[in-house]
Amino acid sequence: MTRNNAWVPTGKSAHVDTFTIDNLPPKDLWPRLDFSQLPQLREYPGQINAANGLLDDHVSAGRGDRTAILFGDLRWTYADLKSHADRIARVLVEDAGLVPGNRVLLRGPNNPMMAAAWFAVIKAGGVCVATMPLLRARELTHIIDKAQITHALCDEILAEAMAEARTRTSSLTSIMHFSAAGDGGADLDSAIAARPDGFDNVDTAADDPALIAFTSGTTGAPKGTIHFHRDVLAMCDCFPTAPFGVHEDDIFTGTPPLAFTFGLGAMLGFPLRAGASVALIDRPSPEALFETIRRHRCTALFTAPVMFRTLTERVGEGDLSSLTHAVSAGEHLPKPIFEMFEKATGLRIIDGLGSTEMIHIFVSTAGDDIRPGATGKAIPGYEACILDDDGNPLPPGQQGHLAVRGPTGCRYLDDVERQRSYVTGDGWNRPGDIYEMDEDGYFWYGARADDMIISAGYNIAGPEVEVALLDHPKVRECAVVGVPDAERGNIVKAFVVLTDPEDASDATVKALQDFVKGEIAPYKYPRAIEFVDALPRTETGKVQRFKLREDR
Repeated sequence: MTRNNAWVPTGKSAHVDTFTIDNLPPKDLWPRLDFSQLPQLREYPGQINAANGLLDDHVSAGRGDRTAILFGDLRWTYADLKSHADRIARVLVEDAGLVPGNRVLLRGPNNPMMAAAWFAVIKAGGVCVATMPLLRARELTHIIDKAQITHALCDEILAEAMAEARTRTSSLTSIMHFSAAGDGGADLDSAIAARPDGFDNVDTAADDPALIAFTSGTTGAPKGTIHFHRDVLAMCDCFPTAPFGVHEDDIFTGTPPLAFTFGLGAMLGFPLRAGASVALIDRPSPEALFETIRRHRCTALFTAPVMFRTLTERVGEGDLSSLTHAVSAGEHLPKPIFEMFEKATGLRIIDGLGSTEMIHIFVSTAGDDIRPGATGKAIPGYEACILDDDGNPLPPGQQGHLAVRGPTGCRYLDDVERQRSYVTGDGWNRPGDIYEMDEDGYFWYGARADDMIISAGYNIAGPEVEVALLDHPKVRECAVVGVPDAERGNIVKAFVVLTDPEDASDATVKALQDFVKGEIAPYKYPRAIEFVDALPRTETGKVQRFKLREDR
């Protein structure tokens, strides 16, 4: 990794461990940042700890008794959440030796202690690296090595893969486990029980790194994207303000994990920035959503299109009458699903386009401004346009690469080549989507510009699935593509050349699917497998995946 000497903080950096700062891309490859469009963006000071703006300031202002988190029958106030976060921060610093800038891996489903752990890391000046609960040891090891993670906080129900990952890497110095509510017998539960309330948040610079969010790239290896304390607040001060319009009496719920930037905003940052509440669900399902919305009279639902379709088909099984907002993200919202849900509930789904690289939603509309089938317009705080292959702006009515600029932007961890492909010379971020803009500034989705497969809201890199399949002794060659599916938008399909063609059978299909589920996150497994004699290739030997898509 190469040291980056171009980064100069707006305030005084608090980082003692400068690994993340040193591995930012060179400053001349950063996107152009714009804080001029909204007054709240122009008012950020040089020193910011995001935990203050999302949590501590509410308690200081006398709102500590307001409900912050609901989880089944459990209710945590803002004061409760701060107390847990403060005590975890104390344990990290006093017991585990955390210094500002250390990377901390978080691993757990959406529950109160996962939220408190995230705040604890931010409070202590650490760099939070949240990971999907379904990731296996192989995937965790890559993330740990790439980010040189030193500490980990893990839900006790996910301890096995965490322990295996530790045997495969050398940077981890501390792993502690917690229970969902922090009142069980896990070692972190016991440690915080012995700690007093109160913690002096580290005085971080506004552009000190606060988190590294990993996203699977088209090369198969997850890419780390670096976001600052200021970025966390900016994501909460743009979309939730307009077009969403969050109110302090709102009660959020939904399915995106806190490990996704979609979930970090929807299930933590957005409601808490406004002084509202969130009802967390650790095992998302239609039944859990119906029950949570009914029990807590939730007003805002965030989920993927496939779940909106399922809820629509089963709308008679639950009471959705308390909902005033429904937000879809993670993949393109098909017009039929929008129309079905509106007919069944009277609610118009707010479609949101965002990316891990940009930390959250930057194109969307709500209410009467929605045009069914269109993703929306650039939200206040951002600007967007369509570029051709050479980076030149295109007029309305022509398809090209969507490009976005605003108060947040892409900064890859130690990946200059990828940074050059994502950020243009004029400072535009290119999320990898093909769009068309109409005369009124609405953006209409065309396709993905790379080999990323988006299935039921999950980003799945085809090459990553290929690598897992190739580890099976029966697989000689393979290629993975996404194919359309009515329920999930797309599914992963693998074209497999077997070592022994005689092994082609339904039993082998199941064996390969089960093998992949054991190697990488189960949602990535190929739901369809076709055995072929050979893969189509160019004269130089490259697999022609477009032919596989055509022949599906």
